[in-house]
Amino acid sequence: MQMSDSQRIPASKEKVWAALNDPAILKQCIPGCEALDMSSPTEMTATVVFRVGPVKATFGGKVTLSDLDPPNSYRISGEGSGGVAGFAKGGATVRLESDGPDTTVLHYDVDAQIGGKLAQLGSRLIDSTAKKLAGQFFASFGEVVGGTVPAA
Repeated sequence: MQMSDSQRIPASKEKVWAALNDPAILKQCIPGCEALDMSSPTEMTATVVFRVGPVKATFGGKVTLSDLDPPNSYRISGEGSGGVAGFAKGGATVRLESDGPDTTVLHYDVDAQIGGKLAQLGSRLIDSTAKKLAGQFFASFGEVVGGTVPAA
């Protein structure tokens, strides 16, 4: 599965970059995120619960940041296991572009693979759920970083 999109955020590129590297902000914005801990400057562990159709799963996994070009871009890769529900792995290239002093356009290109019980649900359901979750994350991220919702 692959998807690309962008989100306009009413904040400077430096502020958006800092938020993309802040586990407290990311945890607040990731749908179903129960835990997100930084184990090193480029690695995090996460626990996320989400539902895809009839399957509800708790995924535990590791996230790694690479190809860092602060405050412009990075690659985020991760993999997680949801027990009998299956596994997910993939990554995203995130690129920030200034659009004036107080506006940033965040571009992302995502690629992901899933297996196990989740993979049996059908690609349309998986794709629509992934797009919905990505939309929720970036809308929430834009609100928190842009200042319309107080950060935790």
